[in-house]
Amino acid sequence: MPKPPILPLINWKEVYELGRKYAVWLTMLSSVESKDKMEMLRHTLTLEPQTVSFLGGLPRPVYVLALAEDWCGDVVRHVPVLQRLTEAAPMLKVRYISRELRPDVFARFLTNGGESIPKFIFLTDAWVECGNWGPMPALCRETIARGKACGDIPAARKKVAALYEADTNRRMVLEELLHLIDIACSREP
Repeated sequence: MPKPPILPLINWKEVYELGRKYAVWLTMLSSVESKDKMEMLRHTLTLEPQTVSFLGGLPRPVYVLALAEDWCGDVVRHVPVLQRLTEAAPMLKVRYISRELRPDVFARFLTNGGESIPKFIFLTDAWVECGNWGPMPALCRETIARGKACGDIPAARKKVAALYEADTNRRMVLEELLHLIDIACSREP
């Protein structure tokens, strides 16, 4: 039996170092409206005290590579959550890159075969990939997948919009990102 094809290894540290810190990335955005909305969302997001405590006590660095571009509504909605977590966690290090900068990386993180962003790739302090998130919370991804399956994507997008509207403090995203951060800094299985 032939072996399945193997993707080439990625030097995650090298890719991460190509990325830009949030403040620099913001200056490179093409849409002032998207930038302003992201900043407003970031400033208005409050974190629970137990979340701040958890983030402040991370035992080792967690690196996150964010594939994000400001034309995407999900980027505008979800990047501020990641950035807010970063501000509360000295050991959480995030860099932003575009899809075009490293298409080989982006090709590994398609969503049901589609090019969707954002994608947040979680790496340990030894540069080992241990999880990824995006382009939206799991319940929303499932809703879109069901819409594709039954041939009614517009209805699925309406349901996702309703989920977003009901989740004003972006708890779905927060919980999923915190879970991945916890995995990335694990000291035991």
